[in-house]
Amino acid sequence: MVDSIYSTLTGMVRQGKAVSLATVIAVRSEAGGAEVQDVQDVRAGAKLLIPATGEPVGAIHPAVDEKIARDAAHLLADERSQTITYGLPGGSIEVFIESFPPPQHLVIVGAVHVGIALARLGKMLGYHVTVVDPRQIFANKARFPEADRIIVEWPEEALRSIDLNMSTYVVVLTHDPKLDLPALMVAISSPVRYVGAIGSRTTVAQRKADLIEMGAGEEQVARIHSPVGLNIGARTPAEIAVSIMAEIIAVRRKAGGQTGLTG
Repeated sequence: MVDSIYSTLTGMVRQGKAVSLATVIAVRSEAGGAEVQDVQDVRAGAKLLIPATGEPVGAIHPAVDEKIARDAAHLLADERSQTITYGLPGGSIEVFIESFPPPQHLVIVGAVHVGIALARLGKMLGYHVTVVDPRQIFANKARFPEADRIIVEWPEEALRSIDLNMSTYVVVLTHDPKLDLPALMVAISSPVRYVGAIGSRTTVAQRKADLIEMGAGEEQVARIHSPVGLNIGARTPAEIAVSIMAEIIAVRRKAGGQTGLTG
C-alpha cells in the first residue's frame, strides 16, 4: 500500500495536481484503563494521501481520517505543512501533513506593455508565465521572451485549455470588453486564487454590470481585484506591473494564517 501511495503521489506531483500526504510519525499510549485502546490500532508510518479533488488513498484510523482530510485541505490552501496531534481512545497520534500545491502559474490576458513588464517580473519571482492574446502581432516570443507559453487564441477558448487551479493567478489587461468579459467569466467561475482586471472605476462599474447580465453572481464578481494592483501611485507600465505582483503576493501570503485546524 505504501508503494502504491508513493507512486500515486509522484504521478500527481509530476502532473502539477494539488495533493497532501499525511504520515503518522508518533503513537502515544496512555497507561491504565480497561477500554478498547483504539490508539493501538495505529502504527507509525501509516499514510493517507488526500488529493484536492478525488477520493483519499490509504487510511490512518476511521476516527480521525476525516479530520486529517479537513486539516490537509486548509494547509494545502495555505501552502503549508504541519505536524498535528489527534486524540484517540487510549492515547494520541502525531501526524505530519505535507502539502504539495501545484506550481505557481501567472496567466496574463492581453499582450500589452504592462503585460511585458508583468511577465518579466512574474518569471523573476518563480511563476510559470502564460500570455494569452488573439493578436499574434502582439503575442509573440520577441515581445515576451520570458513567457513559458504564448497562446494566440481568444481568451475564453485559451483559458478553458489551461488548468485553472488554486495556484493560478489571472490578470486581464486588454481594455477591450469583447476580450476581457469572456476571460473574466471563465476565471471567476474557476478555483483560481486571484483574478485582477485593469480599468478605471467607471470601467469597473460597467464591467460588473455586464458580467452580472452575462449570468455571473455577485460573489463571483466580487472576486475581481479591480482597479488591479496595490495603490502605490504607479504610473509607468513597469510600476503598474510591480503593483500587480505585489497584490498577487499579498493575496497568496494572506493564506498563511492558521485557520480551521482541528486536533
